[in-house]
Amino acid sequence: MVTFTYKKCSVAVRDFGTRKIKYAFHDIDGTHSLIRNWPPVMSIVLDYVSRGGVPDGYDSEQNAERLISLAGTKPLPETDKFCVESAGLSALTQMEWAIRRAIDAGVIDVVCDKDDNRDKIIRIGRGEEVFDVPDTPELSAFLSLHTPRLFKFYERVLNGFCRDKNLAEAKKDPDKFLVKGSKRFLSLLHERGVKNYFVTGAVVKRGMGMHEEVEALGFEIGEGCVVEDIIGSTWTDKLPKNVIMEKLLSALGAHGDEVLVCGDGRGEISAGVKMGALCVSRLGRDEEYKRALHIKLGTHVIIESFDDDDFISMMK
Repeated sequence: MVTFTYKKCSVAVRDFGTRKIKYAFHDIDGTHSLIRNWPPVMSIVLDYVSRGGVPDGYDSEQNAERLISLAGTKPLPETDKFCVESAGLSALTQMEWAIRRAIDAGVIDVVCDKDDNRDKIIRIGRGEEVFDVPDTPELSAFLSLHTPRLFKFYERVLNGFCRDKNLAEAKKDPDKFLVKGSKRFLSLLHERGVKNYFVTGAVVKRGMGMHEEVEALGFEIGEGCVVEDIIGSTWTDKLPKNVIMEKLLSALGAHGDEVLVCGDGRGEISAGVKMGALCVSRLGRDEEYKRALHIKLGTHVIIESFDDDDFISMMK
């Protein structure tokens, strides 16, 4: 167990009193790992679909190569902003947003309630992923077909843009792709009896994808190891982080105030606040919009790296 005690300092945002932490739920991308520079890829893929729809061959190798060459080359105001706001949401939800935008723009023709579709676009932008009002059978079938297909296309573009190259480099020099102080911080928590869990919107399969990246960075994964487990998504089933984290909390038989949540996205921070956890946002100093968003969500601490002296001084 590790005790965190609030004190007024440069990284403190909201008073959290004294917390005795037994479990820690960590996002991976942007929080601990820098292997996946996903925002420019997500932005170009979502822009491509929201403006052009999903015509025959939209996920061809030729189109993948074209988007790889275009990613990050120019500002895309709407999708750039959405990537900031949707960080931490399920990738399938992000794909859904682009398809709904294309329907709203009239470039995809499918039977649906246009007002309801527009409302869900807005609600996804606010961080919602599950809706009480069902879509029409036609739209439900369309989303079931194209969100996983688009998700796989996005991953191919990401692999070609940065992931595969960075993974190969990380296997040789892990520190280059770790947020400063990350590995030592997780080790400290583990040494003092805290159980660490990674939660991600990416697909998790042993020896592949995110699992391979985490191992390349030098994290031990398994019962009793520095990281107990990695819990993520699948290609076809939307698993919002709040659902993943709530199920994990229940499986552990833990209370929210015994949990530390570390992340850089809306999904994990809002879920952590809701469960009553101690929330730490890992954000760059220049990410002003994102910092304002996390403060609004209710985070307790904002750090640039895990070796921040003020942050470490809160630990006992």
